[in-house]
Amino acid sequence: MDNKDKVYNLAVAGVQQLIPYKPGKPIEELERELGLGRIIKLASNENPLGPGKKALAAIQAILPELALYPDGSGFLLKQALAKKYAVDVDQITLGNGSNEILELVARAFLTPELEVIFSQHAFAVYPIVTQAAGATAVVAPALNYGHDLDAMLERVSEKTRLVFIANPNNPTGTLLSQASLERFISALPDTVVCVLDEAYFEFVSSAEPINSIDWLKRYPNLLITRTFSKAYGLAGLRMGYGLSSPELANILNRVRQPFNNNMLVLAAAEAALTDEEHLQQTVAVNAQGMQQLTEGFKNLGLEWIPSAGNFVLVDLKQEGLPVYEALLRKGIIVRPVGVYELPDHLRISIGTKEENQLFLEALTDILANV
Repeated sequence: MDNKDKVYNLAVAGVQQLIPYKPGKPIEELERELGLGRIIKLASNENPLGPGKKALAAIQAILPELALYPDGSGFLLKQALAKKYAVDVDQITLGNGSNEILELVARAFLTPELEVIFSQHAFAVYPIVTQAAGATAVVAPALNYGHDLDAMLERVSEKTRLVFIANPNNPTGTLLSQASLERFISALPDTVVCVLDEAYFEFVSSAEPINSIDWLKRYPNLLITRTFSKAYGLAGLRMGYGLSSPELANILNRVRQPFNNNMLVLAAAEAALTDEEHLQQTVAVNAQGMQQLTEGFKNLGLEWIPSAGNFVLVDLKQEGLPVYEALLRKGIIVRPVGVYELPDHLRISIGTKEENQLFLEALTDILANV
């Protein structure tokens, strides 16, 4: 056994077998590899409009204070969130992206003797945080590419401690009805923490509103996670938050690092909450782009999974990886989803009208020459 193996074997068992999350291909990497002048990235569900003017102004204003530590409690942002959602400040946990909230809940509640339930085709971070804690993942088969709540409920046992549900789901974009979701949460034992991941809730049609915050008063074992990375365009600064009962938030804040959110994002997120114009423009651009892409898929004879998020999963009816690689050579980055057991699909983030059109033209050309 060489020294590298010795160090490897010092890690806990779950971490030894862990496959790290693989993000979308960076623009700079593709530029370096292929020497292309223009890259279009439709891979990571980012906001094509970027951050709003109010967020940018707040960042500019706070720059002279960067020598100081940020407010470790996030007091002002928590006050703004509490006002927006009509919750108490002690119901809020701030995270370095909502990903960190997922990690905090796993760290706080899991041991190797416990189990975690999530769906097939659900967000890749759920199995990662489960395995890192040494707990056992229990995967329920998907129903129409989304969560089968009955199948998930059937798998609850005395060992179950966490259930992860993404609504809308990433990467498939499927949406659960509010009625079915509340029935599921109400049926869970109070020994199970239900994590409702709502990273894309702002994009959900007003015809199918998400009002899960109303449930917090009834279910102290419910944790709702949301983010500023998507609709608010602050992915590069990393800000997410959890909404829960005060008791659950108290537990999470015990394991949260004191300065996990930097000064820039605290200021930017607080300002972004007041920028309703930017949010409405983002949602409108997303709806228009979704229609543009799905009409393009229809013209190409392709099927897609109806999505409530800011991305759409298209079924190529062939292995997706070669098409992904051909798109890369044309300077367009999308997301292969073979790791989600969907090898014939690609996930396309909604871009600007021009970006969507250039993607569709490239896809048309590639499929014509396959």
